[in-house]
Parts: sequence; structure tokens; C-alpha cells
Amino acid sequence: MTSSTWHRDTLAIDQQVALKTAAGHLAREFDGTFGAETIERFLHASYDEFAARAVVLNYLPLLAEKFARQRLRALAKVEGRSSDGRPVVLFLCTHNAGRSQMALGFFTHLAGERAIGWSGGSEPGFEVNAATVVAMAERGIDIAAEYPQPWTDEVVRAADAVITMGCGDACPVFPGKRYEEWVLDDPDGLTVEQVRPIRDEIERRVRVLLAELVPATPA
Repeated sequence: MTSSTWHRDTLAIDQQVALKTAAGHLAREFDGTFGAETIERFLHASYDEFAARAVVLNYLPLLAEKFARQRLRALAKVEGRSSDGRPVVLFLCTHNAGRSQMALGFFTHLAGERAIGWSGGSEPGFEVNAATVVAMAERGIDIAAEYPQPWTDEVVRAADAVITMGCGDACPVFPGKRYEEWVLDDPDGLTVEQVRPIRDEIERRVRVLLAELVPATPA
């Protein structure tokens, strides 16, 4: 057991209560799809993932619940337990702190309910790049509350399209997936002014991708 792996009795009371609440939320959402043991396993593993990198512990249960929900939805699709037919796109970069977060922000904003977007990193960072947060806010898209996260096997398998941005050989490859490599500068260390052209190119590519995946319905 690694040093980051937690035990119920070593967590602060508020963390224990928050995790119990999160488990309840997930149990209701996935009732009839997954049992309590599977749900708790994914929730605990998600908590461990973020606890290893977190600076502020208050948000850990919320982050763990959000990530566990994504993973459980992905697993349900992979196993044929649940799917609403909407295409799923996974945006990947190295730290999940800049390019993939901007791409996800645009995709979620433009797709609405027509498609699902996820993101991840091969080496998740500690926080989303501040310059990208400002650049996206200029377009009316708030990514300030996002947090770098890894990709997992079930998430990649559930994606219909995988967009990679600079993660190289670390990017996962599964047969039958649509893969695209977007060659874009890494915004790490850049100013907002320098990030804007990257942001605009990402928006252009996301619009093209979305038009291909979910063609607009004629009026």
C-alpha cells in the first residue's frame, strides 16, 4: 500500500463525512448499474489520485466524486450497461493543465448536450495554467474550477475520438478509435497574449471536430 493510499480512520471527520456523502450520490446515480463495492472502489482510487498532488484538502472529496462519476460512466459504456448514443471525445496532453483544458472548455461550451467531452494528462500537473484560465475567460468560458487529472483505461476505451496534444508515446492507443494529433505550442510559461493564438487555433479545431461528429440538423 502506497503512502498516498488512505484509510477511513486516518481521515479528518469532515473528509469522512464528505466521502460518505459522495458515495451516496454515486450509489443513487448508478443504482442498478454498479454495486456499492465497485462504486466505493472507484471513489477511493479517485481520492488517492488527487490526494497525492493536492495542496488544499477541502476540495478532495468533490474532485474524487467528479472523477469517479466520469470513470463509472465510462465503464458503463465500455461494458454495454449504459449509453445514450452521444459521441465522447477525450482530449489528452501532458499535464492536463493547458491545451487539453482549453479544448475541453470549448468543446463543452459548443457541444451543449449533443456530445460529451473529457480530458486527461500523462503527467497531471497541480493546477490549470493561469494564463489559459484568463484567455478562456475572455471568451466567456470558465475553466478556473477545473483540476488536472490522469486518463484511465476505461475512459480511453469509452471515447469515440481521442485528441492528443504533445503527450507523444505516453498517449494510449486502442484499436478502433479515431485518433488525431493536434500540434500546438504548450502554453506553460507563456503570457496571456502568447496564449491567445493557441486558444484561437484550438477553438477552430474544436469547431471542425464537432461539425464532423455531430452535424448540425437542418432547420
